[in-house]
Amino acid sequence: MSGSGVTEGGYVCAPYLHNESSSKLKESLENSAYIDDMYFVTATFSEDGNAYFPSHNNTYLLARFRDQQPILDEVKKYKQERPTFVFSRYTEFFERFSDQKLNLVSVYYLDYGHSESDLSDLALIVAKRNRVRRAECGTLHMSSTESPKFTFPYVDNLVVFEVSSGNTHQSDNKYCEKTRKEVARKGIRLTNLLNLSVIEKIK
Repeated sequence: MSGSGVTEGGYVCAPYLHNESSSKLKESLENSAYIDDMYFVTATFSEDGNAYFPSHNNTYLLARFRDQQPILDEVKKYKQERPTFVFSRYTEFFERFSDQKLNLVSVYYLDYGHSESDLSDLALIVAKRNRVRRAECGTLHMSSTESPKFTFPYVDNLVVFEVSSGNTHQSDNKYCEKTRKEVARKGIRLTNLLNLSVIEKIK
């Protein structure tokens, strides 16, 4: 594993709703010095994800940041009815160069917490999956004008995969599911939360 204990990086995933708050947040993220890449994505929530986040959108802005506090401040400034998700990294398993475009970001949570041994096993398995260009563990922050009906209990147990390929989103979703099953054979239970399929790169 690399980058253990590093917390500044991560992703912000904000609903794109064609309203003033959404437009201002988009403009702020586009102009931010803390944002490296930004995309339009479609979100597919799993059944487990739907249970915790029934109020969600189909289209989101997904941006990768390298300093979480300025991004959290911007997200709070432009709160919307549907939640904005901020995934903050605390451990990066690996990152490798890929000449393929980012096609999918797949978000999971560990059902029973994790040990260093579990994370090491998970990292070794995922590192063998050549479409995964980055894998990391993190926490979830949410920002919304409405309080959620149920509290998501796994905010500190997130696992995020970036998948680069020239394949269809459906193909990469299946690829991630096979990866999840390989991890499960080691006794590490990963549950899919949502998949973010890249439509277009903005920044």
